[in-house]
Amino acid sequence: MNQNVTVKHYHNSCIFITSMVNYRDHITIEQGKRSGKPCIRNLRITVYDVLSYLAAGMNQDEVLDDFPELTKDDILACLAYAADAERQVRIAV
Repeated sequence: MNQNVTVKHYHNSCIFITSMVNYRDHITIEQGKRSGKPCIRNLRITVYDVLSYLAAGMNQDEVLDDFPELTKDDILACLAYAADAERQVRIAV
């Protein structure tokens, strides 16, 4: 995974922020597969599945042990997809 590192200064200390993995390289949406939900690399594993496992307390290594067809970048892509979706949510006022 290629990452660019950005250094930001915050109150006299450095914070290193790495860029997110490009989820578009990992997440696919196909009509008729898992009801058109976003899946990982044409597999039948949805972004929701992975996020649910992580939210339930599984760590990355446990998810990868249960689903050996996944990679760490796939998991990061799920998180990036969710972050992007959250960023796009509009708040009603």
